[in-house]
Amino acid sequence: MKRYGSVIQVKPDRLEEYKRLHAAVWPEVLERIKASHIQNYSIYFKDGCLFSYFEYTGDDYEKDMALMAADEATQRWWDVCKPCQQPLETRADGEWWADMEEVFHLD
Repeated sequence: MKRYGSVIQVKPDRLEEYKRLHAAVWPEVLERIKASHIQNYSIYFKDGCLFSYFEYTGDDYEKDMALMAADEATQRWWDVCKPCQQPLETRADGEWWADMEEVFHLD
């Protein structure tokens, strides 16, 4: 299992919409997340930023993320969520959510 953390800004005028969307995530999106070997997934908000954490239990992360990205329901979900988000200027090429470095963990 590998842990992943990422961060993105949320547009202040879209925070409530983002919360509303995530209070009722579409079932087919949740199914795709689970089918992609993602568990213990959480998103937190603080000071204009969204912080995502999840655990990946599969053995081919790139393949599973490609399958998720190709999923029609997930694409539609991203289409309604992305207007609420503002990526960090410091994100790496190709990132929407910026990957975070894990500096400490205790089981």
